[in-house]
Amino acid sequence: MRMDPIEIFKALSNESRLQILHWLKEPEKHFIPHEGVDMRTIGVCVSQITEKLNMTQSTASQYLSILQRAGLIKTERIGKYTYYTRDEEKIREIGAFFSSQI
Repeated sequence: MRMDPIEIFKALSNESRLQILHWLKEPEKHFIPHEGVDMRTIGVCVSQITEKLNMTQSTASQYLSILQRAGLIKTERIGKYTYYTRDEEKIREIGAFFSSQI
């Protein structure tokens, strides 16, 4: 994975995006499963994240897109729903990259 430190720092420079990452770390503590979906493996539905953020779906989707481009989260589409999970492997790689560079 090619690290783009600027994109990662941009993604992490917003309190709401940091909150999303925090919630996705332990989704069962912050969300009720959507239609019986296993939140650990499939993820959390965008509508649940939007509701918890108390903002429009377009703003929440924009935040999620920024996190995805930075490599911090991944998506899974099931029917008409999009689910989000943290990309723990990439987060570890990013941590290792920064610890070796900074």
